[in-house]
Order: sequence, then structure tokens, then C-alpha cells
Amino acid sequence: MPPQKQPQPPFHSGERVLCFHMEMLYEAKVLDVQTGENGEGWLFKIHYKGWKSSWDDWVPQDRIRKFTDENKELASQLLAQYKSLQSGKNAKQPVKKGTGRGANGSDMSSARGSEERTAAATTSNSRGPRRARDFELENEDSFMNRPSIRLPIPDHVKALLVDDWENVTKNNQLVPLPHVHPVDEILNDYLAHERPNREPGSASMDVLEEIMSGLREYFDKALGRILLYKFERAQYVELYREWQKPESKHKSAIDTYGAEHLARLLVSMPELIAQTNMDNQSVKKLRDELSKFCIWFSRHVTKYFVSEYETPSQEYVDQAKNN
Repeated sequence: MPPQKQPQPPFHSGERVLCFHMEMLYEAKVLDVQTGENGEGWLFKIHYKGWKSSWDDWVPQDRIRKFTDENKELASQLLAQYKSLQSGKNAKQPVKKGTGRGANGSDMSSARGSEERTAAATTSNSRGPRRARDFELENEDSFMNRPSIRLPIPDHVKALLVDDWENVTKNNQLVPLPHVHPVDEILNDYLAHERPNREPGSASMDVLEEIMSGLREYFDKALGRILLYKFERAQYVELYREWQKPESKHKSAIDTYGAEHLARLLVSMPELIAQTNMDNQSVKKLRDELSKFCIWFSRHVTKYFVSEYETPSQEYVDQAKNN
């Protein structure tokens, strides 16, 4: 019996690639390859273009994409969407009637979804548009000058987000909406918990209320742009139409979506904040308040996360996959 052929890694040493760092995609080079723990999967040592070697890192296969025009275009879109979120307007594309942003600032487009990134990574034969061929990545100097924070996201919350990803992208299920515990309720519950710890009329109270108000606005604007998986977009379109009806009880993302999508926003916040021009003092205040909220939120996820996802009709599944 001939010896079994050993599987080859999908990327090789010296290969030019794109690599995810949080929600952004950067040009990089594979320096070394090794098998993962217990011989399962692959790990790749990555050097990011324009960065010092101190940034070199071992990453799993799912963070790397082929250096194709399509994937360079995806990286450009991710960067453009973060900049658009920062400025509060979509500078890349004109808003089309019936499909663009409404009064709540939501947008029908989204670059979120591992399934979309995978699809982009497997397309390598056709030439991309000119803006993909002219693609340039952020260098280390501009990266180092960006405001940076780290938020305490406990492992059990990350595990819930993994389950959330699998339910939506693998099992073709949806979070039941309108949510039984919408984001608006969660933030109000936190304010009710935290306000007794602050002096009325104090600067600390003002900061708390300002940041919670900002979090509401971020959620409403970020939902349609970066927080949805492809399979959820048809559901979002249906809800968006309902929000426009005068008789509708629910008017925006904040009173319709819940903890699952709020958790997605929290893990994206460091990268979103990095796209702003806040001074160090403001960043520190924001980090402190968001860290307190993350800790409180992590203690109440059992209450706020849904216990079961719903399975949509076959008609919805066909629509979601074809759009």
C-alpha cells in the first residue's frame, strides 16, 4: 500500500497574503508554517507589510486570505466602512432610493460575515476593479498614532458569540426579532444600575450618560453596516420597512435588536475607536466606562441572550442565499 500523501498547507513560506487583525485586513507575508495543536490545522507566522518585526505573529489559517484583487477590494471596503462610520456618512457609494440609510442612520450594506470573507478568498481568477489593483494598506506609523483601547470580553461571552456565528452562518437560523430584551432596555438597565454610584449633576454622571447615548448611536449606525451576517440581511430589510410605518411599535435597530448584536458591537469597538480622532484623555474615559459596562453586561448575558434561535422558512433561506 503506497504511503498516504501528506496534506499541504494552503499558504507557503514567502507567500504574499492578506491577514485579519480584528476587523481590518492588512497586507502581510508568510514567514513560517507549522501544524496546529495535536497536529490539527495549520499555524502561520505572519509579517505585516510596513510594520516592525516586533509585530510578527503566529495566526491560524482562518485569519489569512489569498492576495487576490477580490480580497484587496474587501480590505478596501472594510477600511472605507470604518471611516464612513466615523464620519457618519457613506462616502463610497451613493444612497439609492429604498435601499440606503433611513432617518435612523442605518445602511443596508455590510462587510461582516466569515462566510463572505471565505467566498472572497476562494475567487482568484478574475481581475478586480482598478481601485482594488491600486490598493494600499495602512502603514505602521499611522497605525501607532491611532487611539487604542482594550475591552474586557470574558471567555463565556466570546463562546456565546461563536455559538451565535454558527447558528446564523452554519445552521441558517436567526435571532428572533423584535428581541424580547432590546438594546435600548439593556442600556437603560445598566444606567439604572450605575446611576446610584454617581453624584447627581457630577462630571462622572455626565460622562456616563454621554457615553451610553453614544453607544446607542453607534449601534443604530453600525448595525446595517458591519454587525450583520449575510444570512441576516433579508430579515433586516423586512424590519427596516416596518420601521418606516407610522403605526409600527418599533422604530429603529436600538429597540428591535438585542444582546447578540450588541456583543458583536462591543468586540468591534476597539477598531471603531481607532478610526476616530479623540484625544488621549477622552479615549481613557471612554475605555473606563465601556470596560465597566462590559463587565456588567457579561454578568447578565444569561438574561439578555435568547435561549433559542428560530429557523426561518425555506422561502427566506432561498431569498437570503440568492441576494
